[in-house]
Amino acid sequence: MAQRASDIKPKLELKLSMDELRYISLFQDMTGVTPKDCVVSDELNVVMFIVDSDKVGQAVGRKGTNVRHLSRLIGKDVEVVGWAEDLETFVKNIFTPARVYRVQLIDGKDRRTVHVYVDPKDKGLAIGKNGRNVAKARILLNRYFSVDTVVII
Repeated sequence: MAQRASDIKPKLELKLSMDELRYISLFQDMTGVTPKDCVVSDELNVVMFIVDSDKVGQAVGRKGTNVRHLSRLIGKDVEVVGWAEDLETFVKNIFTPARVYRVQLIDGKDRRTVHVYVDPKDKGLAIGKNGRNVAKARILLNRYFSVDTVVII
């Protein structure tokens, strides 16, 4: 059954590990922005920081200087994603700079799938090298919206 993605609200009961708390503290000291959450993926070798949408530019820094410096310190890739209260806007923030036209949530019996409709020119950008961006989106969407699968269309 398909639902309007803008009607789905996130779950916010999160537990952070000691590593995540350390990364949050370091991020805050370097950027002056307090992240809402930090997600570490050893499989993708990435640390993702969720910040208020209006603070993404400050967090990334001029020409990405904060992200590059933090990445060197941590030894992992660093991603900054703008927070949104609804699924559709959050998905668009995850896949920026790819142009997302529509987000559709499909509730199955035992799994939730999100179909992300992107501009055909941006399909490769949205998927990422070896499906890396889709994997990051799946991790974040599972954490906040209990989504199991992300499909780029």
